[in-house]
Amino acid sequence: MSMFKIPKLVLSQGFPSLNRKLAQTTKPPRSLISILELSNQELSSLVERAAYHKTQYKSGKISSQVSPSLFGKVAALLFTKRSTRTRISSEGAAVYFGAHPMFLGKDDIQLGVNESFYDTTKVISSMTSCIFARVDKHSQIQELAQHSTVPIINSLCDRFHPLQAITDILTIREAFGFTKGLKLAWVGDSNNVINDLAIAAIRSGINVSIAIPQGIEMDEEIISKGQQIAQETDTVLEVTHDPKKAVKDANVLVTDTFVSMGQEAESKAKLAQFQGFQISSDLASGAAPDWKFMHCLPRHKEEVTDEVFYSDRSLVFPEAENRLYAAIAALEGFVINEGRLV
Repeated sequence: MSMFKIPKLVLSQGFPSLNRKLAQTTKPPRSLISILELSNQELSSLVERAAYHKTQYKSGKISSQVSPSLFGKVAALLFTKRSTRTRISSEGAAVYFGAHPMFLGKDDIQLGVNESFYDTTKVISSMTSCIFARVDKHSQIQELAQHSTVPIINSLCDRFHPLQAITDILTIREAFGFTKGLKLAWVGDSNNVINDLAIAAIRSGINVSIAIPQGIEMDEEIISKGQQIAQETDTVLEVTHDPKKAVKDANVLVTDTFVSMGQEAESKAKLAQFQGFQISSDLASGAAPDWKFMHCLPRHKEEVTDEVFYSDRSLVFPEAENRLYAAIAALEGFVINEGRLV
């Protein structure tokens, strides 16, 4: 016979009360899904906080200036795709606030073998404080956000890449000292990086010209909502099939690999579409005198020449470092401050 007895009062009154309380707190917490879901002020706040934490990090004042707000807690890194910058920056951000980063690669857990995204989400979120999710499909990010009891930080899906966009606005601001009135030219594919970067740029007062090959279309929602935001911020968002038109008078030239992860089987056909889209000194000759080059990495030679990639105009390595501070700002805003960004 058990020596422990549960009072009848707890069974009859305590548990129903507890159940009602739990039912009231099951609304999913706010997650970082895309730049579309942020206001102009919220994006600006994330960039400002990233800049602030970079200053603290560089000055060595972390221990005295930053409270270990997540000490003793776990930040899960749910990755179904390999990564360099995303993994380092996510783990670094967790450590910065005193949390333990737990990497969960596709070969480390049962996801996709014996457990669904729903099951995995419920289990991971019950034992962690947040989930950095680098996955394949946008629908997977949506499912995570719907069923998780902790914030999801979208660290890449096939439609959005918000941490990269925050990173890029920070990098542009550092390079020029301001953002309003600049022109950004994207020369490349229609993909997750430009989807978020275009919205982040026009929210920051930057004009955007996107050059994509014939036969490739931009995400309709990005263009539609982007043009609405552009009217509010007095900026321009345009799409062309002419790289020279996009680059003309641009201050920032940006590209990405022409063949994204998961598209390797299409590489030959895709590369044929991108003839004339490589960013070179010749193409950049039409840009503004102060032009800079950016690339989220990893880089392939098809989209940019060595002459540009390794030039004094290239911001690719400071941009890569800034992924850390973008992740720190996101962790602070969505986890520590529970989605209250301003």
